[in-house]
Amino acid sequence: MDFVSDPEKSVDRDQRFVSLVDRYQEPLLRMCCLYLCDQSLAEDAVQETFLKVYRSMEQFRGESSEKTWIMRIAMHVCYDINHTSWFRNMNRKLTPEMLADETAAVQPDEYDLELAAAVMKLPRKLREVILLYYYQGMKANEIAEALNLAGSSVSGRLVRGREKLKAMLEGSEFDE
Repeated sequence: MDFVSDPEKSVDRDQRFVSLVDRYQEPLLRMCCLYLCDQSLAEDAVQETFLKVYRSMEQFRGESSEKTWIMRIAMHVCYDINHTSWFRNMNRKLTPEMLADETAAVQPDEYDLELAAAVMKLPRKLREVILLYYYQGMKANEIAEALNLAGSSVSGRLVRGREKLKAMLEGSEFDE
């Protein structure tokens, strides 16, 4: 017996997926680039994220926003990539091209690079909340959902992350 799917349902699903890609591709690429410090790996991570999104669209229950759901998947993909032995032995230096927003005419300056480099030196738990809060504009409760944490944990990590960044950047032009 052959299974015949509803073509209208498939078209709706495909249109919804294309809409998600259009809406979240650039922010995901920027976040993954900052997390992984490598443009090619970031592109792979975004592609893997969207594959997982497409495969699990029917399981999305709407208990969080689509953005929170997709960011959570992306963070897990980046985390998995980050824990391969090949990745740990790679030379990962942040370059201005990694920070460039294709829609922006302004290239990042030394100020942006120094801040991004400092963020990347943070421990993973602090770096994740800083990236999601400042670079993705997510609220603390959305971050808590995305990372499966208590809201107080997110707030504490944001405070500790800011303190560590302040300590790392003391004496630079940020300190003035």
